[in-house]
Amino acid sequence: MGTRIQNLANNFTTAGIVKAAAINDASVSGITSIPAGLGGALTLLSTQTASASASIEFTSGIDSTYSSYVFKLINIHPATDNTDFFFNLSTDGGSNYNVTKTTTFFNALHNESDSEAVLGYSSGSDLAQSTSDQRLFGLGADADQNASGELQLFNPSSTTYVKHFIFRGNDCDPDNLSIDRFVAGYGNTASAINAIIFRFAGGVNIDDGIIKMYGVK
Repeated sequence: MGTRIQNLANNFTTAGIVKAAAINDASVSGITSIPAGLGGALTLLSTQTASASASIEFTSGIDSTYSSYVFKLINIHPATDNTDFFFNLSTDGGSNYNVTKTTTFFNALHNESDSEAVLGYSSGSDLAQSTSDQRLFGLGADADQNASGELQLFNPSSTTYVKHFIFRGNDCDPDNLSIDRFVAGYGNTASAINAIIFRFAGGVNIDDGIIKMYGVK
């Protein structure tokens, strides 16, 4: 075995793991750059906390600065039991939330007593060329019941393409089911999206919860 290959082999254990001794100032200083695209850095742009709030809106900061935006929904809790939570998009800074959308919706669920487990499409929760709010989840208002999830909106400032979005979240519904929600679709508009709203159906207040908006490079 050549000297250089032997030296290289000596830096690994028999399990193929790099030995700690192989990592030193000289080896680290040899790294000249790290690819910028690894994972896509998240930049926190805004945080809103609900307290008996009719809705949570983000009407600024959604522009061409970032290629996509992530909204993290944390411990969303309704003021009224058995209520659905929705979102919608705007092209006029929040004056109107009525972007036409086509979407899909499916979920997996499992109850606390282990007597029910289902994976299925929810045809009553999707949209087909509709300006209505898009449902994300439904949940109960017991003290410990809430929902959390993440919505990503892609290239909202494009004036050429439709605006894709993907949501993944989990909620504890009124029947104590853990429901894993998968929602995806697009805003069918070539106009730039510059505002987003989150709210419960029927004017029910958001009793508690946090939504954070991040930009993704």
